[in-house]
Amino acid sequence: MNKLLRGSIRAGVFAILVCAVPALTSAQVITGIALYEQHCSTCHSAPAAGSRAPDRQALGQLTPEAILDAITAGAMAVNAEGMSPVEKRALAEHLALRPLGSTTSGSVSAMPNHCAPKPFADPASGPRWSGWGVDAGNSRFQPAAVAGLTAADVPKLKLKWAFGFPNGTSAFAQPAVAGGRLFVGSDNGYVYALDPATGCSYWSFQAQAGIRTAISIGSIGTAAAPKYAIYFGDLKGYVYAIDAESGTPVWTKRGDTHPMARVTGAPTLADGRLYVPLSSLEEASGANPKYECCTFRGGVVAFDAKSGAEIWRAYTIPDAPKKLKKNSIGTQLYGPAGAAVWSSPTVDARRGLLYVATGNAYNDPFAETSDAVMAFDLRTGKMRWSKQVTPKDTFVIGCGPTAAVKDNCPDDTGPDFDFGNSPILRTLPNGRSIITLGQKSGVAWGLDPDKEGAILWQHRVGKGSALGGMEWGSAADDQNGYFPVADAQFGPNEAGGLYALRLTTGEEVWHWKPNCQTGERNCLQANSAAISVIPGVVFSGTTNGMMRAYATADGKVLWETNTAQSFQTVNGVTAKGGAINGPGPVIAGGMIFTNSGYAYLGAIGGALPGNVLLAYGVE
Repeated sequence: MNKLLRGSIRAGVFAILVCAVPALTSAQVITGIALYEQHCSTCHSAPAAGSRAPDRQALGQLTPEAILDAITAGAMAVNAEGMSPVEKRALAEHLALRPLGSTTSGSVSAMPNHCAPKPFADPASGPRWSGWGVDAGNSRFQPAAVAGLTAADVPKLKLKWAFGFPNGTSAFAQPAVAGGRLFVGSDNGYVYALDPATGCSYWSFQAQAGIRTAISIGSIGTAAAPKYAIYFGDLKGYVYAIDAESGTPVWTKRGDTHPMARVTGAPTLADGRLYVPLSSLEEASGANPKYECCTFRGGVVAFDAKSGAEIWRAYTIPDAPKKLKKNSIGTQLYGPAGAAVWSSPTVDARRGLLYVATGNAYNDPFAETSDAVMAFDLRTGKMRWSKQVTPKDTFVIGCGPTAAVKDNCPDDTGPDFDFGNSPILRTLPNGRSIITLGQKSGVAWGLDPDKEGAILWQHRVGKGSALGGMEWGSAADDQNGYFPVADAQFGPNEAGGLYALRLTTGEEVWHWKPNCQTGERNCLQANSAAISVIPGVVFSGTTNGMMRAYATADGKVLWETNTAQSFQTVNGVTAKGGAINGPGPVIAGGMIFTNSGYAYLGAIGGALPGNVLLAYGVE
């Protein structure tokens, strides 16, 4: 169970740990994946010819309410005998990948705060934060003119409004701002279009699963007939283009047909193409002796932004999985597999390359492109180079000394040092370029894009672990890279921190650590979430709900606010904040927007569910 718990809090794994119920002990934590494999997989993973049993993908199209009814009082009740009500709820929400109640209550039609009609403006004409990293290089640096905030303004920030996500437990989708709108996804499967100044609602769109990606905005019209779309992915692997003004669908595609595929990292929009990263939950099933592990390969799909037509598809593991051996109960095993892409791809237009960072391998033989930064040709998708920094990192959740079937697990279990960060592409003062990013190992890297990712420098800022090092996103201005440290499992005295490293050399400029007293459980504040920078200020949230602003010159705290509390919302939804994790703050037009609430950390990380989007502006 410790491995399952560890897996639930690793970067990118969306293991359902029973949402919206009282906190469970580690002995009671059972994932929806395990419940499905135990009670459902025999009939539904690969239905026999002529069987009426829907396959895994078809099950996922049902609402959580329909699934719960089927296993409680319907045709599948006999298969669910022995399951507790909490387990049945976990299974239903896992298969639907959205919480119970979201289907009927998530729409803005049920909310009181409707905006007066107003045309969607040209995104280039006003404040804008589009996509994960705000620019093609994923720097997460917002220039002063667009930020509308200075270091002198930051201490004056006050809460302007709060928006509650109905039935939500994890506010894990980063907002976007453009054209006088704020767009944000939610774990309840809805995307909302709000007014950034007031939080009133224009429209909502229901996707097929929860949404944790950032949103990009781009043109799909002409000069004579302007029209704009927003782009995002969901936890079933679907990719969407939605009309930005009306909320009506433009196109929908499936990123990958693997039953456990999903889109975790934000799609990147550039020059009329949408580059979609592919990840999966397969490593969370690999230790089950009945599961044919493993067949998922990470990758990127390039779609035409206007039509949704697939342009190219590239895999992070070049060789397709093949049959390897059978385990002791006769289950066929496959490989190589893994190297998921958990983060947003980075565009290098000058070199014609797309950079992605990859996760661990799922099985032996380990992939030489796992735990790596890879470069693909922007035009064709052909792999140009790969730089692996942690070899032989083969990891499957649940494997280890207590595994039920040892030969269903890797011979040597790796440290689980995924890259959850996006590669950041920056230009140095001497005109040369650098790729920098943080890893769960606790090491920050500087790589040379002109020498196939050759290491320019490396600097350890954290201890590193499956919970630790750099999880979701670092940032960089024109001088420094900024790296938030998680290291939650090492306790209050070691968890958390923020480091500034000089881009040219990797040497430390300053660092900040939480001031915790030994034994103060509430003090545990891992800096797991992505961070953001404006000139003179870096913003970073923590897992105990604190959002802070630091001076980029010396790390001095300029402002802080506690988001782990209840809020009165503009849409009338009961909402509270919790852990800040996953996405980072968005700064545009004199406002800072941050989500609060994250349920998927587990007991060690101090999970603090929440369901609120908060907007701060200068008093």
